[in-house]
Amino acid sequence: MEYRLDRNVHSLLDPRTKLLLLFTSSVFVVGNAGEKQMIVFYWILVYLPVFLLFIEKEWKAGFVAIAVYIGSFYAQLALRHDLTALESALALMLYIITKILPTVILARYIVKTTKVSEFLAAMNRLHVTDKLTIPVSVIFRFFPTVVEEAKSINDAMRMRGIEMGAKKATEAVEYRMVPLIASCSIIGEELSAAAMTRGLDVGKKRSCIWNIRFGLFDFIIIALCLSCFIWWGIGRFFI
Repeated sequence: MEYRLDRNVHSLLDPRTKLLLLFTSSVFVVGNAGEKQMIVFYWILVYLPVFLLFIEKEWKAGFVAIAVYIGSFYAQLALRHDLTALESALALMLYIITKILPTVILARYIVKTTKVSEFLAAMNRLHVTDKLTIPVSVIFRFFPTVVEEAKSINDAMRMRGIEMGAKKATEAVEYRMVPLIASCSIIGEELSAAAMTRGLDVGKKRSCIWNIRFGLFDFIIIALCLSCFIWWGIGRFFI
């Protein structure tokens, strides 16, 4: 007997929908395609990742993202005239934050709410080659593992009395970064070995317990993404 689990126990959206949304956000938020013509879609794509975080009950991350974005946006508006060199550098940094932050939040949501097996099943449905899906699946586990390792290193340094204070700032950075860099190399090797142990490199069709399918919210997000590209195409070629 074959058992299948509903994907909705993990996330509201199908992994394929998440990737389409990430691509759309990269084009119209980071790339600023269409500019003023896409202003309505732009703001929808800016705040949609925060809405998705709230759905997953990531309240703290959502409110922090809103605060950082709004603060950066209005600080950037306040630095528009007669800027010094330092103010110009600050304005550039704020501009980069307002462009990249929504897509970074969306990428965080995707990594946090997508199981590796779900992602592989979704890519299999799209007939994507294993040469692409296997490295990406390793990356899915790499960043969360690095974050956990960084927390463990910080706890270990704190127990030894090495804080991020003014007197020991150099030591604090050295004692955290060197072990973390070494750990990243080991983590990459271990995750690659784990992928091969699970048979991801055998080149055969694999079964999956996750029932990957589109739901109502998937169709809404897909319609939004397609509307962005259609409206952008109309403005570019017909207006």
